[in-house]
Order: sequence, then C-alpha cells, then structure tokens
Amino acid sequence: MPEGSILSDDFLRELINVGEVDILVGLPTYNDAKTVAQVVQAIRTGLLNYFPRQRAAIINVDGGSRDPSQDLVRAASISDLQHLSNIHALRTLHCISTRYEGGPASGIALRTILSAAELLRAKVCAVFSADSTNTEPEWIGRLLSPVVKDNYDLITPTYRRNKFDGMLVQNLVYPMNRAVYSKRIREPYPTEFAFSGRLGSYFAAQDIWSQDVGKEGAGIYLTIAAITGNFRLGQSFIGTKARVDTGATDLVRAMRQTVGVLFWSLDPNFSVWSSNGMSEPVPTFGAESDLTLEPLRVNRKRLFQMFALGVAELEPVLKSILEPPTVEELQRAAALGEENFRYSDELWVRTIYEFAASYHKQVMNRDHIVQALAPLYRGRAFTFLAENRDASAEEVETKVEGLCREFESRKPYLLQMWNERK
Repeated sequence: MPEGSILSDDFLRELINVGEVDILVGLPTYNDAKTVAQVVQAIRTGLLNYFPRQRAAIINVDGGSRDPSQDLVRAASISDLQHLSNIHALRTLHCISTRYEGGPASGIALRTILSAAELLRAKVCAVFSADSTNTEPEWIGRLLSPVVKDNYDLITPTYRRNKFDGMLVQNLVYPMNRAVYSKRIREPYPTEFAFSGRLGSYFAAQDIWSQDVGKEGAGIYLTIAAITGNFRLGQSFIGTKARVDTGATDLVRAMRQTVGVLFWSLDPNFSVWSSNGMSEPVPTFGAESDLTLEPLRVNRKRLFQMFALGVAELEPVLKSILEPPTVEELQRAAALGEENFRYSDELWVRTIYEFAASYHKQVMNRDHIVQALAPLYRGRAFTFLAENRDASAEEVETKVEGLCREFESRKPYLLQMWNERK
C-alpha cells in the first residue's frame, strides 16, 4: 500500500524523524479533550514501566476535533514523567499527531496507524480509545505483553462491565461472530487491542479501504481477518471500562460498524464459515468475563414502544427481509403489551440469520436492512433487561452462554437461508 495515499507530507516528515520503532501505540481522537491527556499519560507511563528498553512512539490520529484534543497530545513529552521516581526512560518516547478531514471515521484512523506502523517497521502495535475515563498504565502491559513476549498476533480485551453495559455485543455481535467464525472472542469489536506487525501488514493490504466497511467498520473486520487468516489469537483482561457519557449514542451507526460489517464479511469468507464446526475458546489472560451489578438507568418502556412502533411501521420492509412465520411471530409479540412481551432466544437467532441472508441476497439497499434491524434489537434489549433485572453476574453469564449456543446450534438454518432463493 503506497504510504503517500494516506499519510500527509508533514506527517511523513515527522515519522521519518522518529525512525524505526519496536512498539507503536495509535490513539484516534475526536473532541476528547476531557480525557485524552490522562489516556496519553497512562500510555506513556505503561510503555516506560513495562517496555523501558523498547523504542516506542505514540501516534495520534485526529478526526477534526473542534476542541484542543490534538494540542493536548502534542504537549505530551517525556519530561512530564520525570517526577515519577520508579520510571527510568532508557529511550526517547516520541509522541506525534496528525489530522484527517471529513469528520471522525474509525477506519481512516486505523488505516493511518497501520501505514505509520509499516513505515516505522513496528514489531508490535496497539490502539487505545481516547474517551476512556480510567485507562491505566497496566493496560499497556496486559495487552502488549502477549504479543511482545509470546508471539501472539492479536490480543483483544475483556473488561469489568456493568451487566447491562454492551448489550449489543452480548446479544448479537459476540454470539453471532462466535457461531459463524468458531472463536470465542468476547470483544470482536474492541476499542483497545494489540497486534503484531505481521498482522498489521496483512490487514493493511486488504482490499477494503475504498469501501464503507473500510471507513467505519475496520475494527471488527481486523478481528475477522485475524481469525480467517489463521493468525494467533488471544484475549486479556485489562480492567474496568468506563467512558465519558455524552448522551449521544447512535444505535444505527453502532450497528453499521458492527452488525453491518459482520453481515458483509460473510460473502468473502463463505468458504471458511460454511465449513467450520462448533466454537473453540481462545487463550485468555485473566478473567473472560467480569460483571458488576450496580444499578443502571435504562428506559425500558421507551425500548418496547420503539420496538412495537418499528414492527408496525416497517411491516412492508420486514416482509421483504424476514420469512412470513417470523414476521407473524413478531407482530403477535408486539401486540402482547409491555408486561407480557418477550423476545425469545430462538426467535431472535432466527431473526438475525434471516437478516444476514437477506443482506447477502441484497433484497434491498443493504444499509436499509441494517437500519430495519434497529427497532427489533430494541425489543431484544428490552427482554434482556427484563430477564436479568435481578440476576446475579453468574446468571447473566449463563444466559449469554445459552444465547451463544442457540446461535451455534441454528447455524445450519443460516446456511439453508443463504442458499435458498426468495
């Protein structure tokens, strides 16, 4: 991949001044001034604590922040750490920043980081989220050490989360990715992860960057490419995941970046997923799952209302995507009312596999298919909240595992729907 196609001339000059590195840490930003300074501090402290003899660089890729995110990153310097007596910097730790136009796009940020890593001949890379309120230096050691010391190609995180945090991952992304690609990776769309230079070069060469998946969904596709490319995978528990609550979560965009990419990936990887068997665990360093039970305010009534409204208003669309019995069951369920409504595991899995098959057949605009799934997901989220309101962490984990097994056992149905013509 020609570096000039993604790296600006000014950024190239800064990278050339850095020279070759052993470790590169990428930090995408967009209006993260509230948190980015402490994230950079944690990354730098972690690098100097755990890898003091390695040549390292932090590369900030900014999506056009309107706040001082970039300035805060540029202000970072090794001298800021001199007051920490237990840290001894044996090499210069570079911290440089670049900006791309057009607003935040996770794929553009990742591609820029991959291009910089190739230019700097980085042996190990990591990406961290700038919006975390509690990134710790230990996260660097926990994510990068298996790649540096044990030759893993991809290490994804596991977190300590509230039992109702990450419901899209728990109810769809993790179970379906596990069933289809046969690897039990809890966070297939990670915001923090580490990977080898070998995997980075392989992924940078993928023919996805001019497509929508390369602009917004490259994060999950990196995980899928690592699985289908037979790279060495693992996951590591890093701690509690907390972010600034902006109140601006966009469900449809989140689904495009995860579910849409997962659906899209099924076509180029059909020969892999259509022939593999039941899922296998991946090596895990620390806990695979750690849930907390603190109360979390979610408007369940609103979720059900949006589900029922979606089933009614999108009836013609759903009839084009789903099989008639599935549409009828959803309509009956929506008519039951909030108190009696439940979106069962079996109906949910059938719904998702029929959506995936219709996405493959392009029964309509693919983005419209992903959008049509949003109200149905809200119905599933309502059920997850209702069923687990008083559940212990162990009970929630048992229910998530049961859903995963439902996805796996019904995988032949996905193949059936895939090969049938509507």
